[in-house]
Amino acid sequence: MPSRTPLTVASSTDTTPPVALVRRARAVNRELAEVYPDAHCELDYRTPFQLLTATVLSAQCTDVRVNQVTPGLFATYPDAHAMAQADRDTLEALIKPTGFYRAKAESLLGLSRDIVERYDGEVPGRLKDLVTLRGVGRKTANVVLGNAFDVPGITVDTHMGRLARRLGLTVNEDPVVVERDLMALIERREWTLWSHRVIFHGRRRCMARKPDCGSCEIAALCPSAPGAKVRQPTS
Repeated sequence: MPSRTPLTVASSTDTTPPVALVRRARAVNRELAEVYPDAHCELDYRTPFQLLTATVLSAQCTDVRVNQVTPGLFATYPDAHAMAQADRDTLEALIKPTGFYRAKAESLLGLSRDIVERYDGEVPGRLKDLVTLRGVGRKTANVVLGNAFDVPGITVDTHMGRLARRLGLTVNEDPVVVERDLMALIERREWTLWSHRVIFHGRRRCMARKPDCGSCEIAALCPSAPGAKVRQPTS
C-alpha cells in the first residue's frame, strides 16, 4: 500500500537528492511552458460560481461535455441564489449528460445553499472556506482559487496524480499528499500554471493507457520513459 506520510520533497525510498529533484521538477515545468504556452482552464465560465459549478460537473466527465451542458444550465440558474432554489428534477435533467447527475445535483444544491446562507451568495475566495461547502474538496477549491481568484494552487486530478508518479515526483496515491509533495517542488507562483500544463500534457501526450513516449517533449526528464537516462537539469 502506498505511503500516506506527507513528504517534504521526495519519498524516503527515492534516492534522488532533494535538490536534484527540485531542479528536475522545475525543468519539467519550464519545458511544458514552452510546449503549452496557452495552457489554461478548459472549462467555460464567467463568474466564480459558474467555475465552481462546472468543476463539480467535470468529475468523471470531460470538459468538452461539461461545456456543452453549462450554457443551458447557467441560463436557467446563473448564480447561487437561483441554484439554491432550483427544482431538483429540472436541475437533474439539465446536468444528466455529465453523468452521476443525481449526486452532482445534490452537491450543487447543497453548495449553493451554503453560499447563500453563509456567504451572502458570493463564492468565498479562501481555501479553508471553500472546502466547507458541500461537495467541494481541495481539488475543486484549487481550481476555483487559481482561476477565479488568482490564488496559486495545485490541482491534483487523475492526470496530475498519474504524471507526478510517472515523473518520479511522488510515490503517493492520496491526492492531498501528492499536492503537498508537489508544493515542495514547484515555486508557489507557478502552482496554477503548472497544473494547467501538466493536465494539458496528460490529455494530449501522457495518456493513462498508452502514453506517447516516442513523441514526448519531456521524455529526457522522465524516469518512466523507455530506456530512460534522466538528464540532470543544471538550474
